[in-house]
Amino acid sequence: MTETGLQPETLDLDPPRQAPVNDPGRDLMSKFDALIAERQALIDTGVTDPFAIVMDEVRSPTEAVIKGRETILLGTYNYMGMTFDPDVIAAGKQALDDFGSGTNGSRMLNGTFHDHIEVEQALRDFYGVSGAIVFSTGYMANLGMISTLAGKGEYVILDADSHASIYDGCKQGHAEIVRFRHNSVEDLDKRLGRLPKEPGKLVVLEGVYSMLGDVAPLKEMVAVAKAHGAMVLSDEAHSMGFYGPNGRGVYEDQGLEADVDFVVGTFSKSVGTVGGFCVSNHPKFEAIRLACRPYIFTASLPPSVVATAAASIRKLMHAHNKRAQLWENARELHGGLKAMGFRLGTAMPESAIVAVILEDQTEAVAMWQALLDAGLYVNMARPPATPAGTFLLRCSLCAEHSPEQIRTVLGMFGAAGRAVGVIG
Repeated sequence: MTETGLQPETLDLDPPRQAPVNDPGRDLMSKFDALIAERQALIDTGVTDPFAIVMDEVRSPTEAVIKGRETILLGTYNYMGMTFDPDVIAAGKQALDDFGSGTNGSRMLNGTFHDHIEVEQALRDFYGVSGAIVFSTGYMANLGMISTLAGKGEYVILDADSHASIYDGCKQGHAEIVRFRHNSVEDLDKRLGRLPKEPGKLVVLEGVYSMLGDVAPLKEMVAVAKAHGAMVLSDEAHSMGFYGPNGRGVYEDQGLEADVDFVVGTFSKSVGTVGGFCVSNHPKFEAIRLACRPYIFTASLPPSVVATAAASIRKLMHAHNKRAQLWENARELHGGLKAMGFRLGTAMPESAIVAVILEDQTEAVAMWQALLDAGLYVNMARPPATPAGTFLLRCSLCAEHSPEQIRTVLGMFGAAGRAVGVIG
């Protein structure tokens, strides 16, 4: 077996034939012409390319320099503000000194270092579980777990609004895929009831959905899944660190630690670095390492990255004040925007994500640009990431945002909204 996962005899060693450059029928890039034209049309209006934002300098979890301008960051997933924590940074520097800049191998070969073992133990301690496996990203964690857990003749049942990594995990595997309406317990129950009883089933849910910041009714959904004999995987990427008494996520907050079989998460949000993971109490969980292609056939994370993750996770176990501050910031921003007349993704603040909904692309682009010019960065989301005809200015709060920054942000939104005509 080679590192491509293919048997050597299946590889085509003949040199590729070069297609004539003037033959558009053979140009595989031509399918992207509409996207290229749309992006160029946006740039031609004088708007900053939203896909080419560069952080010239990052000064704190909430402040950066963009295009030479001091800018408040309200569009990162640095929920707990751990990126500049002195202990986290010190752990990464020490690992660089001790182990160098990279591993040069997969976890299955020479790519397991001391700090990989340490971060997996930190995850076991944080979640109170027996098993933890670290992946290179949260995307790879979903890709690997879903495609490995459910095989041919089995079923994956997922929320229609699931993250792209969940959908791609379904595509990577060979299970039958069934979708149910977003956050609909009734539709989940109905679709599970139509499936044959004998095959294995995996219900994939998310604690917090990243577009609108809405929370899943996990308690009811997990009860339905268990009633139909299905196992449950919950993606807690956008709730880890601040949801639940110990910051484990929505599933902990709703009292489901004994009922959810697998929890997927990421280091790129509350933990403040990069990487992904899955934790579980299943007695056979370690077998995943022997069968999961996205775990086996990729290089392991650098020691400095997993060292920072381990330090951050251990500090998050006791970050009660940070959790309280993040929720206070979410309430202040949501309440202030709602009072000004903006249409928001949720009636009440349900998470650290506050989404302003706009129905006109021109207004959305103009308002995003006005905020950026004023010194505020938020994310602009549009179809197909959002439903057709819906555009979002998506704010992601941080525990390190000060009350003064929140007041400044509200003032910027008010000025931009009135200038564009979104609010009166």
